[in-house]
Amino acid sequence: MDKQGRKIDMGKDKYRIPILANKHFRKPSVFNPANLLKQARRQKLLLSCSVPEICVLDPDGDLSSYIRDSSVGKRNPCWACYHTDLYNVEIEGLSVGVVGRAVGASFAVLVAEELFASGCRLLISITSAGQIKPVRKPPYFILIDRALRDEGTSYHYMQESAYAYIFPDILAMLNGIIKVKPLVVQGAVWTTDAPFRETKEAISFARLEGLLAVEMEAAALYAFAQARKKKVVCFAHVTNQMGMIDKDFEKGKDNGNAVLLQLISNVICECKKAV
Repeated sequence: MDKQGRKIDMGKDKYRIPILANKHFRKPSVFNPANLLKQARRQKLLLSCSVPEICVLDPDGDLSSYIRDSSVGKRNPCWACYHTDLYNVEIEGLSVGVVGRAVGASFAVLVAEELFASGCRLLISITSAGQIKPVRKPPYFILIDRALRDEGTSYHYMQESAYAYIFPDILAMLNGIIKVKPLVVQGAVWTTDAPFRETKEAISFARLEGLLAVEMEAAALYAFAQARKKKVVCFAHVTNQMGMIDKDFEKGKDNGNAVLLQLISNVICECKKAV
């Protein structure tokens, strides 16, 4: 309804749909992550220092909890985010920052903005995903090359399109991880904001599109990467069949932390080769 109580027909003009309307992709945002972090550091009495150049988004939180609860790594004293903690862990001789439980497109991109404003130069996202096409029995990983934009955040960063894509040079740089353990396949996924609205019809459409899995962050992170010209790579950790089988959502030994660390190590090794 408008201010006069008249019904607004949102179907005739797609540009009257708020998520597609009034977007100015080439214009800067008034609300800047660096300004937010400056005030957060002031309030928290933190020094102005940088996070590691390589950071990992761990939406499930298993890896960040493991680092927190063990002697493997330490909490990063420079991270000023209001909503999350960042833990440093050494992998392949480099300090890597891990942020846990940034679940969903909007939260993941909020944290990504703050990470790159804090010194991150490469962001790796590894998120649990539901199997769409049965490549093999879970768990395994997908190096996501494109993601169906069935979420809202990406439309604030990039004009409308069906898919958001990884940068081709990053994809080419990581080609070698397909050939080593843990098992990684390359392919496309469906990014949704509403995991409990994955209907049979939507899943059938995803299969027709050749999508391998469904997750909640990749499309938005790739749109952010393209808009901000940042290095982002997303992996789907296929751990389940959307609760439709018994004993689902199993990641393997130690909640899959060993294979997560190995995957990150493999990414770093491939990056070093490309330098």
